[in-house]
Amino acid sequence: MIADQLILDKNATKSKFDEDKKSEKPIRSVAKALSWRVIGTLDTLIVSYILTGKISVAASIASIDFITKMILYFFHERIWNGIKWGK
Repeated sequence: MIADQLILDKNATKSKFDEDKKSEKPIRSVAKALSWRVIGTLDTLIVSYILTGKISVAASIASIDFITKMILYFFHERIWNGIKWGK
């Protein structure tokens, strides 16, 4: 397997590298932020409910958490997408 990769045509390797270094589109970052926040918000809701014993308080905390952390995650993703290190 490794030997096959070393023998590849330079043009094929270059085009693959060019594809890999392209950045994600912002809409992908939004989709990732939403899916991650659903998971994170469920966690926050459960923990908040365990600590407070009140579903209304837990839902309020989870709602605020969902919005603020989704926004923070989006900008975090966009900043990291602009960093060439590790691409």
